[in-house]
Amino acid sequence: MKAIQISRTGGPDVLEYVDMPDPLVGAGQVLLDVEAIGVNFIDINVRSGRYPRDLPLVLGFEAAGRVSQVGEDVDDVSPGDMVVVLGESGSYAEKTVVSARRLVKLPEGVTAETGAALMEQGLTAHYLCHSTYLLGPEDTALVHAGAGGVGLLLIQMAKRLGATVITTVSTGEKAERARQAGADHTINYTEEDFEERVMQISAGKGLPVVYDSVGAVTFDKSMACLAPRGHMVLFGQASGLVPSVSVAAIFNKSLYFTRPSLKDYMASRDELLQRSDDLFRWVKSGELKVHIHDRYPLRDAAEAHRDLEGRKTTGKLLLVP
Repeated sequence: MKAIQISRTGGPDVLEYVDMPDPLVGAGQVLLDVEAIGVNFIDINVRSGRYPRDLPLVLGFEAAGRVSQVGEDVDDVSPGDMVVVLGESGSYAEKTVVSARRLVKLPEGVTAETGAALMEQGLTAHYLCHSTYLLGPEDTALVHAGAGGVGLLLIQMAKRLGATVITTVSTGEKAERARQAGADHTINYTEEDFEERVMQISAGKGLPVVYDSVGAVTFDKSMACLAPRGHMVLFGQASGLVPSVSVAAIFNKSLYFTRPSLKDYMASRDELLQRSDDLFRWVKSGELKVHIHDRYPLRDAAEAHRDLEGRKTTGKLLLVP
């Protein structure tokens, strides 16, 4: 099979398109013929060395396709089933072996591309506004990177819960995309100070919650946007790591700070299924729109990484074997 492997960390040029043996299925596992692969910032963090892993490895944590073989002790999926998987490495390949407990069957009418575009970012948006901080009609939330994959889904879910949404973007095109998703206020951070604008919108009171996936360049101002007893939800680091959090800054307004991870919000299979069932139901009903920015042949994974890192995209990027 063909796969994208890294044997050293670095820029997109370390992604190698190679021939590899087909993986072997063990007990509790499933062999998947991959039809669509989700590209996520965690892939970039692993590739760059920010998240250390043993090398060499096949990159990727999200894929959808057809089950071709099942191992012993697997009884809830069968060969021929269309499924999506999240959280196990090795998805940048024509075939991948995964744990059956990480699989979710795709409902009729949901394609492999939609499944791969929805799973990681949809589950993230789901836990952020339903569990980390449960939004309601009385809330106004700041969502950074509102035209990104998580941002567009989070805006839609926040509006479904009745919240008012402020979002930051870098271009007029991205602002329009965020407004189409339901954002009430868009702030182009290349033209205005988002902290000042948030305080204007909130009449100086600040906000109950900020969802920040950008990290280093936005963190301090995000904290300043919060009202007393507000929630700072740092769930990404696209611009770099936040090295430390000042206890004094939290104490100053009795703030709540959390650095959540998706793995802890789908730790049990029941929780994974409950969240994914919501996502698929909303997609099928039309309540949730999934925006795929572009599809790249698997061999062009480096180009996809460059576009994602360069903030040239909106919504989801897919690799197609």
